[in-house]
Amino acid sequence: MSAKIPRIALEQWCVLQAVVDHGGFAQAAEALNKSQSSISYALRKLQEQLPVPVLTLNGRKAELTTAGEVLLRRSRTLVDEALALERLAAGLAQGWEPKIRLAVEIVFPPDLLLGALESFANGCREKSLETRILLIESVLSGTDEALFSGEVDLVISGRVPPGFLGSPLLQVEFLAVAHPEHPLHRLGRELSARDLRQHRQLVVRDSGLLRSQDASWLGAEERWTVSHLKTSIQALKRGLGFAWVPREHIQTELEAGVLKPLPLQEGASQHKELYLIFADRDNAGPATRKLAEILMEVCKDPQR
Repeated sequence: MSAKIPRIALEQWCVLQAVVDHGGFAQAAEALNKSQSSISYALRKLQEQLPVPVLTLNGRKAELTTAGEVLLRRSRTLVDEALALERLAAGLAQGWEPKIRLAVEIVFPPDLLLGALESFANGCREKSLETRILLIESVLSGTDEALFSGEVDLVISGRVPPGFLGSPLLQVEFLAVAHPEHPLHRLGRELSARDLRQHRQLVVRDSGLLRSQDASWLGAEERWTVSHLKTSIQALKRGLGFAWVPREHIQTELEAGVLKPLPLQEGASQHKELYLIFADRDNAGPATRKLAEILMEVCKDPQR
């Protein structure tokens, strides 16, 4: 019959970690703002409660045993989870949401989005708060459906659906582009809509299930529909068609000459306004409002 192991206080594991991380009893006592005798007592009680030794003396220096190394490694996970639980409880007491569900049109510049999320995460860390982000990358009516179904708290969309209010966030420029060797470029003249209809157009699939849309499709004889903007860009780079693509997503390819704007008679450059929309502004928590504030600020100065 195996021996019963008593429950060991997290504080004792914290003391062991401090002794190892700071290089000794005196240093651990200073780091934890405790007396050296209390450090020694905590480790002695820890050792008494464990069936294997965790520390061994090498001269005047205490070193971890092999078993101690394993236990210390596992204890770090326990302590981190306990601290995270305390932060979560503190955040909930302040009304800080543990999770934000954010739906973003895939045409939104990824650098701006990640910059805003990074700023939000840094702010949470400074205040010892934690919020998980569920990011939904949507297309066209898929964003509307996320709002209508109550699946999201905050949305970046190209339109404000009925029943909601939105704040203008950013204008995205779409360019009609193709590979420099594409037949459309070889015509060597301005292009009409009729010219485009004779060639394959690449379109990103609407992520909505109920109200599928075909934005920017010209009714070309041949159309390839893909599920993500990145796939469309890769196809463009292979010369497999033409498409309207947000400039921010292909700036590197444009500068490298891998993709080239089409010389259209009209519509070569199109602008689309993106809006920031609360699913329920009145009941939005402080974390959702803070993220919205950061997104608005980032989009005021996209070059910062």
